[in-house]
Amino acid sequence: MIIVCQKCSTRLQVDDAKSLHRPFSVRCPKCNSTVNSGPASPATEQSALAVGGSPATDHPRFEQSTARTYEADTPGGDAASSDETVRMLFDLLSKGTRSNKEDAMARPSWDKRKALVCTSEVYREVIARKLTHSGFQVYVADDTRQAVETMRANKMDVVVLEPQFDPAEQGSVFVIREINVLRPPQRRRLFFVLVSPSLRTMDAHAAFLNNVNAIVNVNDIEELPRILEVALREYNELYREFYSAFSLTAL
Repeated sequence: MIIVCQKCSTRLQVDDAKSLHRPFSVRCPKCNSTVNSGPASPATEQSALAVGGSPATDHPRFEQSTARTYEADTPGGDAASSDETVRMLFDLLSKGTRSNKEDAMARPSWDKRKALVCTSEVYREVIARKLTHSGFQVYVADDTRQAVETMRANKMDVVVLEPQFDPAEQGSVFVIREINVLRPPQRRRLFFVLVSPSLRTMDAHAAFLNNVNAIVNVNDIEELPRILEVALREYNELYREFYSAFSLTAL
């Protein structure tokens, strides 16, 4: 079996034949701290908890355990609100001209996409603001615990992750593992975006290798809403028959 040092995250291999069926302790060879372990749980072996405990299940270190909803001043004030009303009215009126199949897939204008932003402070504000102004309901995670708790408590449509998110707690690792343990039907209903300082925007091959749906280079963050619009349109087209078969709306 494998246990993980809570102090330095070193993975320790323990012989199953020698391990007792009760809690025991071993000495970490890297940091020399004591590592406590107990019998393995099938529930934790099948999730992100298997790597040494999820920050979402540790003792609370923050008063707010879930991500905060981002609130941004919308340019135009009443004018922006009026535009939203017009879009909703247009959506209702246009239903009569759509085919039944297209109408079933169309996402209602009042049903905002939920986006979780898991990035370093450098990009957090601009990404949250851009997505909010583009009609997303945005949640901003300040740390790993908030990210994991929010993903479990809310049905997200989009997750935006940067490798430097909460590096002290290996935030990007836990977010990725939380997504990887989703069942296929759940995973198809989540659009995973990786913000990268080195990979090219919309590089399909790099996205496949990193097990994400789309990649956005940090130099293109200002264009994130437009990039997402194109990427989501292509994604919805790819799963059109899947949505139709299960009577699902598009992402």
